[in-house]
Amino acid sequence: MANKILIPTPLRAYAGKQDIVEAEGGTVGELLANMTAKYADLRNHLYTEEGKLRSFVNIYVNDDDIRYLEKEQTPIKPGDTVSIIPSVAGGGRA
Repeated sequence: MANKILIPTPLRAYAGKQDIVEAEGGTVGELLANMTAKYADLRNHLYTEEGKLRSFVNIYVNDDDIRYLEKEQTPIKPGDTVSIIPSVAGGGRA
C-alpha cells in the first residue's frame, strides 16, 4: 500500500507540481528512495552527494520527527503520512 508524502511548496516544482505524492516502502528510507526514483529532481534537494539526508531537511512520520525515532530506518505502516519540512532560517530585527 502506498503512503502519502506531503511536499512543501519550494519542492513541488520537482514533484510534478504536486503537494502530495504517493510511494511505497517499509521504512522512511525505502519510501524516500522510491519517491526520488519517480521524481529524480527531488533527490538533489533532499540528499547530499554522499547519499545522506541533508541536515536542513526534516522528515516527520505523522507528527514524529524521524531524528528522534530510528531516522531513515523508521518503520512505515499503511496509512502513515510522511511530511518533508525544510528548515527555515533568516529574518532579522526590524
